[in-house]
Amino acid sequence: MKQFATITVIGRDKTGVVAGVTSFLFERHANIEALEEQVTRGQFSMTMQASWPKKNFDSAALRAGLNQLAAQLGMEIKVRFSEIGRRQRFAIFVTREPRCFETIALAVAKKSLNADPALVVGNHASFESLAKKYRLPFVHVPWEDRAGAETKALKLLDEYEVDFVVLARFMKILSPNFVWRYKNKIINIHPSLLPSFPGPQAYRQAYERGVKIAGCTAHFVNMHLDEGPIIAQGSFPIRPGMSLPQLVETGQKLEAKVLLKAVKSYLTNRLDVYWGTVNEV
Repeated sequence: MKQFATITVIGRDKTGVVAGVTSFLFERHANIEALEEQVTRGQFSMTMQASWPKKNFDSAALRAGLNQLAAQLGMEIKVRFSEIGRRQRFAIFVTREPRCFETIALAVAKKSLNADPALVVGNHASFESLAKKYRLPFVHVPWEDRAGAETKALKLLDEYEVDFVVLARFMKILSPNFVWRYKNKIINIHPSLLPSFPGPQAYRQAYERGVKIAGCTAHFVNMHLDEGPIIAQGSFPIRPGMSLPQLVETGQKLEAKVLLKAVKSYLTNRLDVYWGTVNEV
């Protein structure tokens, strides 16, 4: 049996960080199973998957050692532990539109989703009553100050031991500072067949352009708006004479199904992101 961990390293770019972290893990008999790092505008980020023989594994000692290494390197280093077969915990981020949230909550209630919702984060307090209907903890995080809101949200994700995040029509843009910490672990639904019509008012754009087929896209969130690796898509024909409200209503029904499909695909642990493309392995 093995103990698995995801380690994230974030901070200003400098030499020796990769060598320092990998050497630290090697000295503690870790097997590095995956490593991805990048630098964007001077900001360094690295995500690593590591494993150890479970016998005599000391998670507290490893965490303490990584904290000490973080201080030495002047970086932020976080570790999240996981085990094969353990049910993952996820957070649902919402704004006002309830359909995607309710579809996921119903799937949880019917035990058709192999994961546990740890909490619901909403930027409007009015959503709390719907979360309570499904007996899910709700935390209101106002989003007028994005930096402060993201700091609070990240603390909540740590506190509730969240493995991945589902954006159920969460109408706020997450900064690279947030996304780096959950690389390929934030699933969003966008109301268009990406790469067409990114950004806001996607249905209106489709309607005004006169397209004959519209749809939605579930994708991993990355540092670029609506450009993350695509997990699942769904489409529907735009009938002659179809109004914009009818188009939106049809699209929102489909969004919920496609987002749930993407979450289920993610939970199979068979999705591999390679050069910005999701492949099922």
